[in-house]
Amino acid sequence: MSIKKVGVVGCGLMGHGIAQVAAQGGCTVVVFETAEAALAAGLGRIDKSLAKLAEKAAEKGGSFDAAGVRARITGTLAKADLADCDLVVEAIVENLDVKKTLFAELGKLCKPETIFASNTSSFPIAAMAEASGRPSRFVGLHFFNPVQLMKLVEVVRTDKTDAAVFEAARAFGVACGKTAIACKDTPGFVVNRLLVPYMSQALLMLERGDASAEDIDIAMKLGTGYPMGPIELTDYVGLDTTLSILEGWVKAHPNEPAFTIPKILASKVAEKKLGRKTGEGFYKWQGDKKA
Repeated sequence: MSIKKVGVVGCGLMGHGIAQVAAQGGCTVVVFETAEAALAAGLGRIDKSLAKLAEKAAEKGGSFDAAGVRARITGTLAKADLADCDLVVEAIVENLDVKKTLFAELGKLCKPETIFASNTSSFPIAAMAEASGRPSRFVGLHFFNPVQLMKLVEVVRTDKTDAAVFEAARAFGVACGKTAIACKDTPGFVVNRLLVPYMSQALLMLERGDASAEDIDIAMKLGTGYPMGPIELTDYVGLDTTLSILEGWVKAHPNEPAFTIPKILASKVAEKKLGRKTGEGFYKWQGDKKA
């Protein structure tokens, strides 16, 4: 089972990166967006990224075929252009109902052999797989931001995923230049299943007054070698995003003690202090840097 033509739904923060690495891996790529402006912006990001790669290669005395990669990527506003893809990867808004609606449409549109994948970081793959009408041909492909630089992709299988489909998806991840790890359809997969409760526990420590935000972050940076402390990371990711993930997990898994919503997190979100994106969360921010 070979993946040669890839469709990417969404050309935003994650989608444009997935399209680029797929093309760098030798695939022909069709990127679908619902609006011309969004498509142009995403393709513009790809152009800038490829130009940087060519520049860096030249600085090292080598070369990078930016034009060749770009020639394998086509943008479209017509969903029908995804019909003959071997793989379609969804990278749209983190709203389960919207994703399910999309996959129900794709299930009727695409050829029977097409493999479907979601880049979701928190929703159950099985729910989208059932909506598609072809659960045996559905996987999770969770890339990390920025896709062009991060070396990991989580390849997620459900109980109904065909073994050959899973292996084809994992081979695609490797072709994209990533280390592809396997995971069952568990909440948050591997990274977020460990990371989000860790962030939550740090906030509970702060809430109890066990230590200051600064000392908690310094402890994890110097004590474990992490590049960023958990509270700074929560600010960086977005307090609203973190809260949304935890709320979904608590609702779906009420008896899981690792899924806890700190009151201090909910309070900050209610105050619209969402972290880096609003300039203030548990820290104050100037752009991507703490003030």
